[in-house]
Amino acid sequence: MRHVLEKAQKAKQASMLLACMGAEEKNRALLAMADALVANADDILAANEKDVAAAKERGTAAAMIDRLSLSHQRIQGMAQGLREVAALRDPVGEVIHGTLRPNGLAISKQRVPLGVVGIIYEARPNVTSDAAGLCLKTGNAVVLRGGSDAIHSNMAIVSVLRAAADEAGFPADAIQLIDDTSREAATYMMGLNGVIDVLIPRGGAGLIQSVVKNATVPVIETGTGNCHVYVDEFADIDMAVEIIHNAKTSRPSVCNAAESLLVHETVAAEFLPKMAARLSNVELRGCEKTRAIIDAKEATEEDYYTEYLDYILAVKVVGSVDEAIAHINRYGTKHSEAIVTKDYANAEKFLAQVDAAAVYVNASTRFTDGGEFGFGAEIGISTQKLHARGPMGLEELTTYKYIIRGGGQVR
Repeated sequence: MRHVLEKAQKAKQASMLLACMGAEEKNRALLAMADALVANADDILAANEKDVAAAKERGTAAAMIDRLSLSHQRIQGMAQGLREVAALRDPVGEVIHGTLRPNGLAISKQRVPLGVVGIIYEARPNVTSDAAGLCLKTGNAVVLRGGSDAIHSNMAIVSVLRAAADEAGFPADAIQLIDDTSREAATYMMGLNGVIDVLIPRGGAGLIQSVVKNATVPVIETGTGNCHVYVDEFADIDMAVEIIHNAKTSRPSVCNAAESLLVHETVAAEFLPKMAARLSNVELRGCEKTRAIIDAKEATEEDYYTEYLDYILAVKVVGSVDEAIAHINRYGTKHSEAIVTKDYANAEKFLAQVDAAAVYVNASTRFTDGGEFGFGAEIGISTQKLHARGPMGLEELTTYKYIIRGGGQVR
């Protein structure tokens, strides 16, 4: 595993240089990287086609191939993400709080980079660009370890980004890709305390739990998304149909897509047939009350725990907002949850009692995204409660230190 260590050590050395670079220097590199992605799109797409072809040969599900696939439009989106990050305020150096002590010591709490951020992720090659951009903007070096499914795409993207950064006078070693996609390489990376400062896993439940359980480097746990939409007894039915249609079908392979639908029993007879007609391409798995109203497969206990990442939706009829909240807090993954209602009290109860990083009233769960929240690209969506929660933008990629200025004071 010497090659993994050497790349991480190069990132560590580069992080020392990044800590001294100003916003203008970082932004210049980010804009150069964005332009380079567009200029080299054909090479990136040729590499991506190898990954897509291999995935199809393996019989990979269509929704997962969608996550893997790039296009000129998606590369333009990756480039735009870097430009948006460049346009954001640089949080590094911000004084969060300052005091002047009676003894004359001036103490300030100041944002600083985390150092070296390790990211272990699966099949979405756009993560490679997003992660590099966010880390560099915040003065962090990044060590990327993508999955084997996207290895050709990731290698092409990182090659372009490193060359552009170098040409802009930025340390190219701040962007490292571990091209060894073996489990042993990932496990070794998880133990690089003192070299990597924090690990962020992005992917399915198996990957995330593997990192959480095996890493000795501190981990920010990002979430699998067993997201729910609850249609309350006071819901606007037509609005609810459109919200669940968007939340389930606009891009089912992403973590903010809805996987479960809860419906109050007093509106189920009106809502469920309209919903089923609108979601005609979705396999429905329902409880006994659901199946008495619409055609659906029988839902099992496991269905309510499952992040499908596919055109499948678990449906349950409930008797109250309290039952809906209890169901979500039992089966959910603390990612994104939504209520559709015109009742203020029920909306406020849902907002207060649902334990999730993002809780919506009358909107699709698909908005849980760094770009949609105005953060630019995101490094991941944290479902834990310490340090960062929800879409992780620039501030979440910093920590702080105390700066104390004195004039000879001793204690």
